[in-house]
Amino acid sequence: MNELVARARAIADEVLFPAAAEVDRSGKVPRSHFDLLAADGFYGIAVDEALGLPETVAILEAFAGGCLATMFTWIQHHGLTRGIYASTNEPLRERYLAELAAGRLRGGVAYAAVIPPTPKVRASRVDGGYVFDGEAPFVSGWGVIDLLQVAGRDGDTIVSAVIDAVDAPGLTHEPLTLVAAQGTATVHLKLADFFVPDERIYATVPYEDFVGGSAAFASRLNGCAPLGVADRATRLIEEAGQGAVADRLRKEIDDVRDRLDGGLIDQASMPAARVAAAELTYRCAGALVAATGSRGILAGSHAQRLVREATFLLVAAGRPEIRTGLLATFGKIS
Repeated sequence: MNELVARARAIADEVLFPAAAEVDRSGKVPRSHFDLLAADGFYGIAVDEALGLPETVAILEAFAGGCLATMFTWIQHHGLTRGIYASTNEPLRERYLAELAAGRLRGGVAYAAVIPPTPKVRASRVDGGYVFDGEAPFVSGWGVIDLLQVAGRDGDTIVSAVIDAVDAPGLTHEPLTLVAAQGTATVHLKLADFFVPDERIYATVPYEDFVGGSAAFASRLNGCAPLGVADRATRLIEEAGQGAVADRLRKEIDDVRDRLDGGLIDQASMPAARVAAAELTYRCAGALVAATGSRGILAGSHAQRLVREATFLLVAAGRPEIRTGLLATFGKIS
């Protein structure tokens, strides 16, 4: 086993999971969680070329099963880090990459709003930079992160910039209250005539390349959170004395993991694999409530928290085709 994977599993079991109920109750992730991940090198995994996909998946699943709020906030960092790593803006790379990879600077992302056919954030070229207008409905880590990747659509081009994650003229936020993972500090971000100078633009790419080139890989990684939560649920089901049920569900988890991996080759199959992951997690969490009994619906119990987290994951990082697939699955639509 890769040493980083072993360390991730130890952190998940010994640090994150024991604190998960309190994180859920308070709606805040201790800064010490993120400091620990930085100290152990986990903020740089997106630019660690020696780390393969199986190891990356194992790390993400472990952290999700330890504390979803911690994992979901931390994982946003890697989108910005990878973007800066691939940028041709050398001064920006020199300024930020090493700090991001070490976790001394922590990042988030706001790019989902440019993916729909009608984008929610637009970028317009002006003298010396770009002006961004629109709204990013869900941006995680506000008040925790230092930097934010913000993307806007300029015709058929996606413009990506790195900005300071603070309110500024033309940039405001509204806190959101979520059904679960409130510790992600997720906000609704509004941009109105928000100017970003050229020196902070790190990429301009065609829309088709933006949504197509890395979409399958990103979707594969987004499937890690559901399986991590599902795995934690099966472990608790086994602890509740239902080992046979846990074993059957683990077999399903392994099968869905294989389907997600297969989606990297047959990209058309990825949405269905994501649907299977989300639906399975919902069932695993429900099975945990049944195995736990009446204690499972008490505030502070792991069972009710995992059910709410499974609900959160039905829509987190989803796309219209995944929503349609979930509706077909839950509604038994042929």
